[in-house]
Amino acid sequence: MKNDQLMNLLNQMTLNEKVGQLVQLATPFFKGASDRGQITGPMQEMGIKEEDIRNTGSVLGASGANEIINIQKTHMEENRLGIPLLIMSDIVHGFKTIFPVPLAIGCSWDLPLAEKSAALAAKEAAVSGVHVSFSPMVDLSRDPRWGRVMESTGEDTYLNSKFARSLVRGFQGKLASDSYKVASCVKHFAAYGAAEGGRDYNTVDMSEWMLRESYLPAYKAALDEGCEMVMTAFNILNGLPSTGNKKLMRDLLREEWNFDGVLISDWGAVKELIPHGVAEDEKEAARKTIEAGVDIEMMTTCYTNHLSELIEEGTIKEEMLDEAVLRILKLKNKLGLFENPYRHASEEKENEFILSAEHRSTARELAGKSMVLLKNESVLPLKKDEKIALIGPFAASKDILGPWSWGGSDADTITFEEGIKTKIQQEQVLISEGCGIESGSQQQLNEALEKAKQAEVIVLGLGEHSDMSGEAGSRSNIKLPEVQLELLKEIKSLGKPVVTVLFNGRPLDLTDVIKHADAVLEAWYPGTEGGHALADILFGDVNPSAKLSMSFPYSVGQVPVYYNNYNTGRPKDAPDAQIRFVSQYLDAPNEALFPFGYGLSYTTYHYSDLSLSQTTLTPEDHLKVSVKVTNTGDTAGEEIVQLYIRDLVGDVVRPLKELKDFAKIKLQPGKSSLVEFTISEEQLRYYHGDLTYESDAGKFEVFAGPDSKNLQSQIFELKK
Repeated sequence: MKNDQLMNLLNQMTLNEKVGQLVQLATPFFKGASDRGQITGPMQEMGIKEEDIRNTGSVLGASGANEIINIQKTHMEENRLGIPLLIMSDIVHGFKTIFPVPLAIGCSWDLPLAEKSAALAAKEAAVSGVHVSFSPMVDLSRDPRWGRVMESTGEDTYLNSKFARSLVRGFQGKLASDSYKVASCVKHFAAYGAAEGGRDYNTVDMSEWMLRESYLPAYKAALDEGCEMVMTAFNILNGLPSTGNKKLMRDLLREEWNFDGVLISDWGAVKELIPHGVAEDEKEAARKTIEAGVDIEMMTTCYTNHLSELIEEGTIKEEMLDEAVLRILKLKNKLGLFENPYRHASEEKENEFILSAEHRSTARELAGKSMVLLKNESVLPLKKDEKIALIGPFAASKDILGPWSWGGSDADTITFEEGIKTKIQQEQVLISEGCGIESGSQQQLNEALEKAKQAEVIVLGLGEHSDMSGEAGSRSNIKLPEVQLELLKEIKSLGKPVVTVLFNGRPLDLTDVIKHADAVLEAWYPGTEGGHALADILFGDVNPSAKLSMSFPYSVGQVPVYYNNYNTGRPKDAPDAQIRFVSQYLDAPNEALFPFGYGLSYTTYHYSDLSLSQTTLTPEDHLKVSVKVTNTGDTAGEEIVQLYIRDLVGDVVRPLKELKDFAKIKLQPGKSSLVEFTISEEQLRYYHGDLTYESDAGKFEVFAGPDSKNLQSQIFELKK
């Protein structure tokens, strides 16, 4: 449909029909939905009428080609102008084939594989009838107490921005022409990851300088990649709820960044302006939200009940409504819904694509590349002729998909036990739960100890159940539950090698785990193929290569702890520092237990010969940085070589180091590779105190190494 045809369609719409396009309701509201009868109560509570449903523009949470075709067909018949519905869904790390949680994907540092995972998720979603994915979440996350860190790719602005682009490309591609793609919706705008105390939905207060320097770039990267939609955040930002924040949405997003796509609220966020205390009632909430530029209200009825009234009384101009409707119609048109309202929905293609061998294989590969080896005292890889006791609440658990995996099925999930039994004989594996996630019995412990005594090596599957992270999954204590730590200590007392495998959605306080385990593998929530991927890693068929994209603290009292922090006037490591009067904890180190970029391998690497092509840089040229990396072990491996830069003197304080580039290399035993990076003046720019974005002439330190702590460095100078 051409633009003049869209305008003609808009001009035919009544005021109520226009408002309807701005409304999103859950699947059961719609005729044709298999569970429509369940919504009777909520329909009455929300004041939703059948006419409102006929005018509604989008659906939340529908899936399955047959159901979506039925919903769309019925809606097209009942909608006066035959305007198709937009079908939207939370496809965060897979549709039916579940990939590792995004924080784990961040630890892969594998941008092409992340893009492929999003493309395969989009393929499964598209043939199931979905048009829009609420992904990627790119909120910068520095506080592991916040449950939604599992949805992010970590604590680093640069790495998050890279993943934002990759995931948008994977989901969306060239939306109008590529097959089996869905529109991508970046979230949550803005700075949701900085909620005070790590408590979900909580207050965010920060300077505009910090917002622009650290928190906004990943959203901008997603939009630069062509992301079609943006979702508002639940939090307030500097006193204003994001959903009603005109400065953030109109001035920054719309005008400064020129975003003309669809802006949608999060679930119920429009009405939440009332408990936030910035709207007296639903009518004021509707006014402030439409003035802020939000096009779609998700699952509340402030727009439905009050937008027409606001326009008729002259408080809101109808042109503001028309702009929002037109943006929604344009997205529907870009998806081809006016020509084919069912788009790619096909039960035949569902059977062909969903959980196909290719999709499972990619899920297995990405899970293996996302698991971080944190400790290994010559225990791993396991020998295939040993008797193994597999113990713990995750030994045979299906709960390894993680939050936001609603499309996944236990029946399709490969458990830890099932994966292990593909590598060795069944009689070599002794299984015992040992305890539950948060409680256990003496009988469970005794059974586990008996099994452990019969084994040569003990593998423990410990962690959080999926409800302990994700949305509304904030925790003030980020240790493993006490019953699991007791199980670990009892098992360790047997004097046998102990491997601890962790299933969780956030960095944990692992001080007790590190003390009592000979090896620790961070598996996160690894997804549908998690059991196979774990077995690949533990038995050495895959050499671990992942590196942390978020720091692990010594204790929750350090939080937030992140690698790219700023110096103080009294840094602890200053040459003339006094013992007491420096910035430090009296009872803990300043630095993380495991820093950003950290991860072990079954081989070892040696870094040497860091050199610069020149010691000065100008805006017109480039500087080459090279470092030699040698595989000094006896196993082939993949290493993530990291490049950091520090601006030694700035207009405002600069981080002690910032990730600026990285490279993944594969090395055979005894082989070396000269890894080369290119630095340009553009990479040295930052936000100054007056919010200008530019670089400063002066000296810089460039670092290269295997993580953010173990680095070699050289000095160069920028001349302007």
